[in-house]
Amino acid sequence: MSALLLKLSGEALGGDAGFGIEPAVLKKLCADINNMLVHGCQLAIVLGGGNIFRGQGLAENGLDRVAGDRMGMLATIMNGLAMQDFLHSDGIISRIFSAVPIPGLVAGYERNEAKEALQSGHVVILCGGTGNPYFTTDTAACLRGIELGVDRVVKATNIDGVYSADPKLDPGATKYTTITYDEVVARELGVMDLTAIVMCKENNMPLVVCDINAEDTLVKIARGEHVGTRVVRGE
Repeated sequence: MSALLLKLSGEALGGDAGFGIEPAVLKKLCADINNMLVHGCQLAIVLGGGNIFRGQGLAENGLDRVAGDRMGMLATIMNGLAMQDFLHSDGIISRIFSAVPIPGLVAGYERNEAKEALQSGHVVILCGGTGNPYFTTDTAACLRGIELGVDRVVKATNIDGVYSADPKLDPGATKYTTITYDEVVARELGVMDLTAIVMCKENNMPLVVCDINAEDTLVKIARGEHVGTRVVRGE
């Protein structure tokens, strides 16, 4: 039985518009998640919040970075609650934890409780980032994946893997089937922020980058098929 941590950006939940919460996207995700569970996969999900709030633009115009990051954490909690509600509607049992607990709304993250829920077959929803400013939800995903002992972290984006350049801007960009963490850093490919990449490398945590919109992508990963780009430690 494989255990995966799925990192979903907030923009992915916003559909084509990239903002707000698109019900059709959540319904498709729930169907994919159910298929993953049927194939015996244990699943944890870390959510971003960019579909609701992005602090970068406001920070450039005077908003304090710490305040902006805290607002972003709250946005991820909103996404987590929406995800849990859609999973519940599909009969999928889940537990939600937040690095920033809100009594009466969402429980605080506790590693042993989350791991027990994961091993019991619950979909574990993790929000609130790391609970600290200056750290991205990519870093939170790698951190939680390592803590929970999953087999790999899956970063679901709108591109089907890692390329030598942005394939939307450069038609000649080359897609990597497998690449090492050192190569990602050396070539400045921007797969994840540097903290997340180094954390995965030091803990030998494999990373898969794939297109969330491709047919059966998550199910294929749950079955162990090679999808997208695998980022590994190397020799």
